[in-house]
Amino acid sequence: MRDAASRRIVALLAAVSIVAGACTSLGPTGTSSPGASGHAGSPSAATSEGPPLGSSAVDKLAAAAQGEGMLTTIGLPHEWCNYAELLETFKRKYGLEIKELQTDAAPADQLAAISANRGSPGPDAPDVIDVGMSFGVQAQKDGLVAPYKVTTWDDIPAATKDPDGHWYGDYFGVLAFETNETVVRTAPRDWKDLLDATHKNQVALAGDPRIGLQASATVFAAALANGGSLDDAGPGLAFFKKLKDAGTLLPTIAMPETIDQGTTPITVRWTYNALAHRAATNGTPPLDVTIPTTGRLGGANVQAISAFAPHPNAARLWMEFLYSDEGQNLMLKGFCLPIRMAALTQGNRIPPELMANVPDPTGVVFPTVKQLDSATSLITQRWDTVVGLDVK
Repeated sequence: MRDAASRRIVALLAAVSIVAGACTSLGPTGTSSPGASGHAGSPSAATSEGPPLGSSAVDKLAAAAQGEGMLTTIGLPHEWCNYAELLETFKRKYGLEIKELQTDAAPADQLAAISANRGSPGPDAPDVIDVGMSFGVQAQKDGLVAPYKVTTWDDIPAATKDPDGHWYGDYFGVLAFETNETVVRTAPRDWKDLLDATHKNQVALAGDPRIGLQASATVFAAALANGGSLDDAGPGLAFFKKLKDAGTLLPTIAMPETIDQGTTPITVRWTYNALAHRAATNGTPPLDVTIPTTGRLGGANVQAISAFAPHPNAARLWMEFLYSDEGQNLMLKGFCLPIRMAALTQGNRIPPELMANVPDPTGVVFPTVKQLDSATSLITQRWDTVVGLDVK
């Protein structure tokens, strides 16, 4: 899910994990009620809820974390989701040392690191992980993660969290149109716009839909806008056949370089990839990033605490920080849409300058893993027969 980011995707079915766990649309959510903090270091620990932020309870949690002295992370590239600033802010705020294990560790590697150190937590034992949802589910099944509910639990859409708190979404992306405005006079605003004759030989996928999640998810999203549903991705294939027959769809996989050069001037990518690319180009070329009016498909990554965390209090404190207003806004600064975005927007708790840098994701839907598996299987198996375009 990262542009340099394919390093986080081990294989197509592994990558399926980024989507959330139940069909829902992102809208206003309630606020949470505080609970009592509990121990997160045992795989059999009961679900625990975080203390209210700014309370004496969170101060006690911080003190306990400071007694441990350290937080150990894994798989957090500094350039991704503004993790560099998140890590530095956490260190400065709580005076904890952070040991960063393999920053580009794939989800499977993160789980393996927990498993390898379950007997005797050592220098390579992570406290926390950031993975796709199916990896969170697998980690829970394997007894590798401990339940913990952050203070802002109720702001997290139900589709993107385990009800018992073993894992929960922290940020998400939505499939969006990224358009080089030097080449394209009028950027598309909805899927139907891609069929316009002015876009002949201009539309490209960000991967091969037969093997790449971002591309197959694009076909799935198109289905939602063309008579399909989360349980029926077939219309997405029919739509892309129309694009191919109209001469609109290119056989070339879009990359940042081809977008900049104008050889693939319109593509569909996750918002965090497209927005980060737009920021990197600094207006040369000018890039438009628009979430389509219909067919808004999203995917969320999840956080979890190791059931064998060497520093369980520091791990819980890290979660409280990530899901606080401050942590969520720092993620948004790095172009990852915060999972609490609906609640933050409703409460007017996102700085205007950050809101101005991202498109409004209201109405995004998250398919279940089962729905995404089914859609992916259909698309990968029938792309050649229905669409018949060799994308490479």
